[in-house]
Amino acid sequence: MTQHRRYQDVAAMIRAEVARRKLPPGTRLDTERQWSQSLGVSRSLVREAVIMLEIQGLVEVRQGSGIYLLAEPAEPAPAPQDDVGPFELLQARQLLESSIAAFAAEQVTKGDILKMRDALEAERAYIEAGGGPDYSSDELFHRLIAEATQNSVLTTMVEELWAARDRSPMWARLHARIFNQDYRANWLDDHQAILDALRARNPEAARRAMWAHLGHVRETLLAVSDADDPAFDGYLFQPVPEIGRRSPDP
Repeated sequence: MTQHRRYQDVAAMIRAEVARRKLPPGTRLDTERQWSQSLGVSRSLVREAVIMLEIQGLVEVRQGSGIYLLAEPAEPAPAPQDDVGPFELLQARQLLESSIAAFAAEQVTKGDILKMRDALEAERAYIEAGGGPDYSSDELFHRLIAEATQNSVLTTMVEELWAARDRSPMWARLHARIFNQDYRANWLDDHQAILDALRARNPEAARRAMWAHLGHVRETLLAVSDADDPAFDGYLFQPVPEIGRRSPDP
């Protein structure tokens, strides 16, 4: 059964507004910030909706310039009906993997720590060598944390989330907008903090470190893939509040 996703509703609202205004091809559309405000939805939902419209061939995203309306194709590409939105996927990972990290801190073995340390060093060496957008060492580090729970079901759940990302046309389109990989060095620091908490066998520190890391990933991807303004004020994106913690004041 095909699951309906919220970003599809937002894409439909954008299309309806474009039709209502009778905008000709080539028109520069509102910015993502403007769509977010006028439609009353989050910035991440607008980003996902625009990616969907881009895949369908209805808009063109020009980095640092904006979103432009294309001529209505005779047969638009099918919408990615079963494709989970990139930021929805990251939210799910944040909720699941923070709990997994906490449990792993209680179950982790010396062998697990050594494997994670080696994976982190491989990731560091690849980034420092100026490697391209290869996330295999990143994925390995997260999978090893799940394996450290000694629970194969949790490991499979993490693997399935990464597999959903790898087969996602929307995720691929999001990453096609990213030209600067410098942000990945910051994620290394996040990974080191997670590893340190696991080594200390501190469940709460591990949970918070993973939560913070995947929050940073969401915020970073919103910023570096922004089509309207590469330096947009990221505070407009409010990440999901941590369970049991009060959301920060706006």
